[in-house]
Amino acid sequence: MATPLADPLTVGTHAVDIDGVTQSYHVHGTGPVCIVHSGGPGMFWEYLRMPELEEHLTVIYPEPIGSGCSGRLSSHPHGYTRPRYSRFLEALIEHLGVPEVHLLGHSHGGFVAQYHALRHPERIAGVILYDSSPLTGPEHFAEAARLVQQFAERHARHPELPAILDAFEAMPAASDDAQVTAVARALVPVYFADYWGREEEFAPFRAAVSATYISALDEDLVPHITDDREELGSLAVPALIVVGRHDFICGVRWAEELHELIPHSDLLILEDSGHFGHIEEPETFAHAVTRFVTA
Repeated sequence: MATPLADPLTVGTHAVDIDGVTQSYHVHGTGPVCIVHSGGPGMFWEYLRMPELEEHLTVIYPEPIGSGCSGRLSSHPHGYTRPRYSRFLEALIEHLGVPEVHLLGHSHGGFVAQYHALRHPERIAGVILYDSSPLTGPEHFAEAARLVQQFAERHARHPELPAILDAFEAMPAASDDAQVTAVARALVPVYFADYWGREEEFAPFRAAVSATYISALDEDLVPHITDDREELGSLAVPALIVVGRHDFICGVRWAEELHELIPHSDLLILEDSGHFGHIEEPETFAHAVTRFVTA
């Protein structure tokens, strides 16, 4: 449970009511304020904890609505659209009481961050799009499938490969919390540059992965698809794009497209990372983000 704290930036766990829904968030570190929005949607926030970044910044980790200790919409598991997440970001920034923040979004959180920065730039000092993409949908999924096939060819003899391929096929049909969590844990090796080479190090991360099932449908059960390609050229805040060289789900292809679309953006490719560069190359990741925020 969140402990009521007078200062919304006090280190610890907080909760604030936004439009009748509880928004839980966690504060760690000191320095300029950076809100870190996790992905999925539905992944529990803990996977994105960044201790190296907290040495230099005040890092705010919201638990996106519908997941963890935050409240759920009345339309749950539907209705978790980018406009809805953006509304909660806007209210959270207002609650924090700071003139402006940096916004870091990972994976689906990157989709949310770029949406919010495009429409509400007035209190955003900069945006870090970490393993994000300008679009979702069939083209995005086809690229992910191609990279999973390459992974399968590289690890054809690994005994865990059949279960991983089964999980990838099951991913679109997962429809409850247990199924989504099981699929996410099964797929963890694909998300790392060299999971089995560092399995002892990464196994605790895999065991801790948890998720809530959130559909890709809005309140009217219409698919909610991302395509920001026509708008990203108007992004008015500084942008840093970070991607792992071996990321299969939001890989280099999409990062380079973001970089080309966003004026004056910076691009960092983490050569020894997959989807979790803050874990695989934490010092390089933290240095780049800190330098961007404090520049």
